[in-house]
Amino acid sequence: MIDDFAADGQLAKAIPGFKPREPQRQMAVAVSEAIEASRPLVVEAGTGTGKTYAYLAPALRAKKKVIISTGSKALQDQLYSRDLPTVAKALKFTGKLALLKGRSNYLCLERLEQQALAGGDLPVQTLSDVILLRSWSNQTQDGDISTCASVAEDSQAWPLVTSTNDNCLGSDCPLYKDCFVVKARKKAMDADVVVVNHHLFLADMVVKESGFAELIPEAEVMIFDEAHQLPDIASQYFGQSLSSRQLLDLAKDITIAYRTELKDTQQLQKCADRPGAKRAGFPPAAGRPGLPRQSARAAGGQPHSASAAAAR
Repeated sequence: MIDDFAADGQLAKAIPGFKPREPQRQMAVAVSEAIEASRPLVVEAGTGTGKTYAYLAPALRAKKKVIISTGSKALQDQLYSRDLPTVAKALKFTGKLALLKGRSNYLCLERLEQQALAGGDLPVQTLSDVILLRSWSNQTQDGDISTCASVAEDSQAWPLVTSTNDNCLGSDCPLYKDCFVVKARKKAMDADVVVVNHHLFLADMVVKESGFAELIPEAEVMIFDEAHQLPDIASQYFGQSLSSRQLLDLAKDITIAYRTELKDTQQLQKCADRPGAKRAGFPPAAGRPGLPRQSARAAGGQPHSASAAAAR
């Protein structure tokens, strides 16, 4: 594997302009050893190190089922369309590659047909986009809406022709056998290397915990690119939020209970006063009235929100 990054290695031979970099080589060795030993590895490297190639080469050489998760769909597309094929070709990798996104990223043929039938009720521009999408549906191989150049990204047609967990008909859909989501998941199950994103990976964890069918196949190697984004994204799926408004409403309920039913429990009133006092320490920059910025720093330090603090 080390020879892949040498001046006369496979990457240099196949990729124009490739130059050996010792930090990249060291990272590749560390990744290779971690995969071989089936142990976790956290890597932090500076800009220009060549981190993507440093984990791709040993991952492809491992001959194991690999899941690569990226921090964004943009990076996911770049990795799958550019970096992964480049390294795979250089190393003469013959395994299967797959790209897997969330359900809403794929055209729903059934919903598209329904919108086409109800076309007279749609705004002119939306109807025009639906007509364009009907044409595109006969051309696309995967139904990935990010590859449709004929319809604007912010078109009002997209929510009408993509599905959600709530409105998907599943196996009862008359076009189930042609479903792009089903095809994408099947391709991922059969692939040797699957590229996903952090949101989909964490959504899959939620699905598995609920006992429903998994979205992402099991793998022997998991690689998280831009792993520093995981905590914030994970909080969206597994965290609990509590707004300052909810706290104040609770305080009001406590006050009412104290004044009407528990008048001999003065400690309740003190408890009810605390949320309001704490809320005053939140900086105005967060969009709420509160202490001046310098007072906020003295009272607790960095700007934050009750929702974010509770979620983390």
